[in-house]
Amino acid sequence: MKIILYEERYAPDFARLNREWLEGFGLLEEADEKHLNSPRESIIDNGGQIFFAVEGKAVLGTCAAIRHCSEVVEIAKLAVAHSEQRQGIGRLLIKRVIDYARSIGARKVSLVSSTRLRSALRLYESMGFAHASMPTNPGYASADVYMELVLSGAATVD
Repeated sequence: MKIILYEERYAPDFARLNREWLEGFGLLEEADEKHLNSPRESIIDNGGQIFFAVEGKAVLGTCAAIRHCSEVVEIAKLAVAHSEQRQGIGRLLIKRVIDYARSIGARKVSLVSSTRLRSALRLYESMGFAHASMPTNPGYASADVYMELVLSGAATVD
């Protein structure tokens, strides 16, 4: 398995993998659609990146790094195929987003999530993300968790 950068041919996989978990948890909302339907325009063209975990021709997972400003990158749309979960793929994708954030000089990686996603929240916590006050407008009606990781130096996350 390898982690690769966004290519147009993977846009349908980005949407499919994210729709599966969002619909499965009853969290799909209109705010998700701009990223799922137009990932290049909403993420890549705004200075962000999307990573994919692939093995052969199979896309096993994906995660976006949304650049909000020069100092903040948001982890978004982390999705791993149901059959591939609990194998460390999500951790590798998050690590790649954190490394990307460092490489572009960001000082913080943030995320919004839902208390319904207990496994994801435990994963973020295990990687050093800390709970913080919810922003006034988190962008999603279902978001009730805000976390951030303050980056220091050039060290990478294990």
